[in-house]
Amino acid sequence: MATTPPPQAVAIKPKSSAMEALEDIIYGSIAGIVGKYIEYPFDTVKVRLQSQPSHLPLLYTGPLDCFRQSLRSDGLSGLYRGISAPLFGAAIETSSLFFFERLGRDAVLRLGLARPDHPLPLPALWFTGAFAGVFTSFLLTPIELVKCKIQVPAPSGGGVVALRPLPVIRDIFRHQGLRGFWRGQLGTLIREAGGCAAWFGSKETATKLMRDGNVRAAAAGTEGEQRRAREDPLPLWQQAVAGASAGMSYNFLFFPADTVKSRMQTTPIGAEGGGRGFGAETAALWKEAGVKGFYRGCGVTVLRSAPSSAFIFMVFDGMKKYLPMQ
Repeated sequence: MATTPPPQAVAIKPKSSAMEALEDIIYGSIAGIVGKYIEYPFDTVKVRLQSQPSHLPLLYTGPLDCFRQSLRSDGLSGLYRGISAPLFGAAIETSSLFFFERLGRDAVLRLGLARPDHPLPLPALWFTGAFAGVFTSFLLTPIELVKCKIQVPAPSGGGVVALRPLPVIRDIFRHQGLRGFWRGQLGTLIREAGGCAAWFGSKETATKLMRDGNVRAAAAGTEGEQRRAREDPLPLWQQAVAGASAGMSYNFLFFPADTVKSRMQTTPIGAEGGGRGFGAETAALWKEAGVKGFYRGCGVTVLRSAPSSAFIFMVFDGMKKYLPMQ
């Protein structure tokens, strides 16, 4: 009686660096766009609160008042004003963060700071986040400059003029040249380097804590349950908690740098204070409003970052796992 030969083991070809990079770019872009749609109305409120001139009576008493006034004057569409540039920016930002973070991991391994057959230690993951943030900041500043000018247009008569990206870009170039697109770069650099270290680091720290908890809970179970606790993806709710903690850490820890950057980018070209640098703008805000001025809009920003960041990581990690490119 003939016997069936045993099935041949199929060798899994390791994914090439090019495919890893392509996944980072495509899946990161999709995740960033999803997150931006969720957070954009809150971001508009945050920028409007940050950009209020402290030497004049405040336009808004807080986030809820800003929401009410914005809805009353412009409707829901007003909270999404200028979203085309931010959607492009979110795709660039998120894909760049995941792309450069992976390059940071490669650099850590090449320098011999971690073993390739072991997960990277948490301090290394905080470093790779900062590494990604530094490079991403240079791509992000021009996009955020256009976004902020659209979100907080200069008043004209009894209302505001709805701005579009191309006229804003032409106006910046005409008055300040190519260099003008990087106004606020130092603020973006501080926010992205420190914030992205916290973004990736907090996510990985929370993931490790919950993974360890799952392993301890499965210790009395079967061998299969213990293996799944060690190797399987975290339950969906735990992934959401890890992603939310990342977004909240990113936005809270370096919010003052973002406030100064937003003030620099929303000051009309040629207006008083329009040419102040990061240090001078920081000193001016401190003199006008003290510590409180640096945290205008912080609450609404941290609030909106939780679901947005949770969805970004869940979409990106899910696509990497279930839609791998070979």
